[in-house]
Amino acid sequence: YNCCTLSFLLVFLVLILFRPVFSINILSSTESLTISGNRTLVSPGDVFELGFFRTTSSSRWYLGIWYKKVYFRTYVWVANRDNPLSRSIGTLRISNMNLVLLDHSNKSVWSTNLTRENERSPVVAELLANGNFVMRDSNNNDASGFLWQSFDFPTDTLLPEMKLGYNLKTGLNRFLTAWRNSDDPSSGDYSYKLENRELPEFYLLKSGFQVHRSGPWNGVRFSGIPENQKLSYMVYNFTENSEEVAYTFRMTNNSFYSRLKVSSDGYLQRLTLIPISIVWNLFWSSPVDIRCDMFRVCGPYAYCDGNTSPLCNCIQGFDPWNLQQWDIGEPAGGCVRRTLLSCSGDGFTKMKKMKLPDTRLAIVDRSIGVKECEKRCLSDCNCTAFANADIRNGGTGCVIWNGELEDIRTYFADGQDLYVRLAAADLG
Repeated sequence: YNCCTLSFLLVFLVLILFRPVFSINILSSTESLTISGNRTLVSPGDVFELGFFRTTSSSRWYLGIWYKKVYFRTYVWVANRDNPLSRSIGTLRISNMNLVLLDHSNKSVWSTNLTRENERSPVVAELLANGNFVMRDSNNNDASGFLWQSFDFPTDTLLPEMKLGYNLKTGLNRFLTAWRNSDDPSSGDYSYKLENRELPEFYLLKSGFQVHRSGPWNGVRFSGIPENQKLSYMVYNFTENSEEVAYTFRMTNNSFYSRLKVSSDGYLQRLTLIPISIVWNLFWSSPVDIRCDMFRVCGPYAYCDGNTSPLCNCIQGFDPWNLQQWDIGEPAGGCVRRTLLSCSGDGFTKMKKMKLPDTRLAIVDRSIGVKECEKRCLSDCNCTAFANADIRNGGTGCVIWNGELEDIRTYFADGQDLYVRLAAADLG
């Protein structure tokens, strides 16, 4: 009995003497991380690590999160991307209920910037298993108790369980912004952002200008993104309700890694990593066809078809607005109607496998089907086209376009039916 007690005491003493300075994924309000201290936070499960880093050719320091076990260092979040530390002196600590990053002169270069009325319990910062870096009350680790989270402020990467889009309660729009280049994490030219309207869509922007759009969510995917190659270990979700309009995905098999990224050269990329591999596999990239996927490449009432020459074609019943320009391959003027609509006696041409037109001026009614949708379009003299809002179960819901139809293309597979309104004479 004495022998057992002795060994127990010895183990206990060893544990006390050699216990870690702070718990591995939590930073308390009395602790700090420094560049010179070389300490990091490691998420439960050892997938993510948070600490200071500098890129290959730079002497500037950043606070960031990366995959711990991936052979080539892959960063998923950077706190001070546009405000690097110029010297190798930096401290992350909790101060006045905020996370702050201090430089060599103790000046704040980044902070969570929260204002809190009532100071309650002490706060802690924690790196969660999914890579979310959160600040919370020390006695409340429920998600509703997060005071701040890195998932609300993405860099160039969307991880599983992160949301891309709007929190309608707070007005926050979470979007991705590319790195300046592969060695510089500062904000680059490209971003990927949700436009919240009756039929929400994502846009790839260059310096704020639209260069590509995702097409609307059709119940399965965004019609202009090849995310349809379903992966058995991934589930996609787009939520639209009074609280949020957001896209997210999650993994059903945790030994696979996957992320969405906006690259510095202007692509949205799906990257995956399987356990036996050391390099990321580019699963798909968007825009796919640089000729047909660029925003409004063909002008109004025209559609792009990668299999035709020229690429731009007028919709049935329309002619090029300027034939000379059209013939020399400048189709931006688009097409015009051969016969004006009479508002009675009009009909529709059905275009199959289409990317639906830009939805800025679209009106949505999810309670009616395609037949009712056609009637409603005919009864409105401004209606130029209609389609299903959701392609599941044979198609449900109704989208109606008023005004010009822009940024349309055909697909070899996928796409959906678009019904364009024509005068009786052009129905053919």
